[in-house]
Amino acid sequence: MKTKTELLERGSHTWSEDSVRLILTPGTTAKTTYFYTQEIGYFKTCHPYFSERQNLDSFLIVYTVSGKGFLEYEGNTYTLKKGQCFYINCEEHHMYWTGEDEDWEILWIHFNGNSALGYYKEFTRNGFRILDLRDDSLIDRTLRQMISLHKKKNLTTEIVTSNLINGILTELLVLTATNNADTFLIPDYIKEIAREIDKNFKTDLSLKYFEEMTHRSRYHILKEFKKYIGVTINEYLITARITYAKELLKYSELPVGEIAFECGMNNVTHFINLFKAREGQTPLVYRKAWRS
Repeated sequence: MKTKTELLERGSHTWSEDSVRLILTPGTTAKTTYFYTQEIGYFKTCHPYFSERQNLDSFLIVYTVSGKGFLEYEGNTYTLKKGQCFYINCEEHHMYWTGEDEDWEILWIHFNGNSALGYYKEFTRNGFRILDLRDDSLIDRTLRQMISLHKKKNLTTEIVTSNLINGILTELLVLTATNNADTFLIPDYIKEIAREIDKNFKTDLSLKYFEEMTHRSRYHILKEFKKYIGVTINEYLITARITYAKELLKYSELPVGEIAFECGMNNVTHFINLFKAREGQTPLVYRKAWRS
């Protein structure tokens, strides 16, 4: 039985002679500071090409230049066509391959970095998907540029490629938002709730109040607000209050107790605990840090 930490890696490497595979060793600064490339390449593959992995500490982006391939990931199988891209966490079991009827031409990158997992979690916040790129030349051009940079490596290569990886990830995150109509087209009543919190966070905004305001049940409101805004109503309200508290701590002489009440929080201890949980320091320490 395969353990959770045991690396699974197997495949059939049937690709053309002009294919490129660069295996890289990032420097210490790159591994601790940047996004960094582990492997990158360009393959013209044919059947029976496949790659299967699990428990690999890496993230993988594969872009289809031409032809057709397949991906098995999280229990689902996807068909990959020209202009489509997938972005996966290689810790999870996955397999991708070329079918018998059509070759598959791809550009790809294995990368990592301190914030790589956070980007991936944001990418999959509303579920994993295959992306149709609106500007298919961007990722093609960027991956080819990174291959060229790594072939002629110099002192700036790791910094520049980190920036290029960040650019690709930003494009993919934007696409996940705009391709998901449910998320992108926020209902008016959800916007209305958010505006009401932004405007009147100092007051007691109860779920009953929002029920009456929107003529919807609290269960529906809680579920839909989290779906479209990404956080709960309570967290959104707390964030508005903490933000205002930070302004008062910086630019007023009000004591912490009064600031708590000004922000709509009647329990000073609770306010301090919430502030510390989100800012990593108490209100007084925050004030002293800014004033010093």
